[in-house]
Amino acid sequence: MTDELGFSRSDLLAALARRDISRSLATARWCAGRGWPVHPLAPGRKTPAGNCAACRRPGHTHRGCTCPAEGRWCHGFRAATLDFARIEQWWGVHPAFGVGIACGPAGLVVVDVDAHARHLPDRDRLLPGISISDTVDLTGLANGFHTIGVLAALRGATSPAEDETTLRVRTPSGGLHVWYRAPNGLRWHSSTGSGGGRALAWQVDIRAHGGYIVAPGTVTRAGAYEPLPGAREPAPLPDWLARELGRTGHLPPAHVPAPRPVPPRARQAVLAARGGHSAAERVLGPLLAEVTACAAVAEGAGFTEKLNRAAYTAGGLVAAGLLTEEAALDVLTQVAASARPGQERRYGAVIRGGLSAGRTRPLSLGGRA
Repeated sequence: MTDELGFSRSDLLAALARRDISRSLATARWCAGRGWPVHPLAPGRKTPAGNCAACRRPGHTHRGCTCPAEGRWCHGFRAATLDFARIEQWWGVHPAFGVGIACGPAGLVVVDVDAHARHLPDRDRLLPGISISDTVDLTGLANGFHTIGVLAALRGATSPAEDETTLRVRTPSGGLHVWYRAPNGLRWHSSTGSGGGRALAWQVDIRAHGGYIVAPGTVTRAGAYEPLPGAREPAPLPDWLARELGRTGHLPPAHVPAPRPVPPRARQAVLAARGGHSAAERVLGPLLAEVTACAAVAEGAGFTEKLNRAAYTAGGLVAAGLLTEEAALDVLTQVAASARPGQERRYGAVIRGGLSAGRTRPLSLGGRA
């Protein structure tokens, strides 16, 4: 069967295949040339190409798998490569593959703005960690373009969706990918989804370490990922946005220590106060343990509240003559440092404020010495 121009269906399919070879391979080369490791996406889709039969076995994971080292694309972005020979092999043999980029190794932080038609969530989920008063009229707020715009306005900044200084890519669903370079090699983390604790805003996620992004120019059945006019390279991540990502948990510490008991020296300091006053240790010890346990949780552990409670109690013990101020300051500083190393300025103010408030209310232990 031919169309009015004399082309058969097989002719058209062959022409499309030749175009795909040029597009997909050129896109993969372009990305790799910028130091962005690439991996194949399933033909016509935005998801990674399928694993081999061995990797599809129940219980098999990427840990210890030899497939990526042997030149196979199993396990999605974990197989991403900068090896041009492998790139030629993958997209030369499979021209219909799309192109994905492993964001972490590429040093990319991509703001993923969605425009899905969904029911507006509760106010406390629109901008995680930021309260929106009931007096604020939310009429017209319908998608991620709006929520990221509100967040930027609150910070006196330009919305990433309007940031013409950096690469922006329109998605087939009407959303937008806004590309930035991660500063100073920091290990920014991807969101777990719009409903997860790491979402930057409702319908606004982050693609960074632990995730991938669809390369500009990739074509899926839903349409193409088309760069918008303007910048063709990612700009550095804006400072205000970096602060927001830190606030919303996209930059966990490099190492989160396991829960530990109250440091021995700290407990000894309490026991040594007033000749080893056991009542002071019994009252303060559990509160110190709660502060120390915050080491196991990077965010949301209630560290400040728990440290303040311990400092307030210690101040009451000091006022009652059951603990010296020097010993109180020593023990509080040690447990705070064990839970939040390197944050002296933050916890120092909490300790001083709690001790000061506690000293105004001497703590009576009812003679339980």
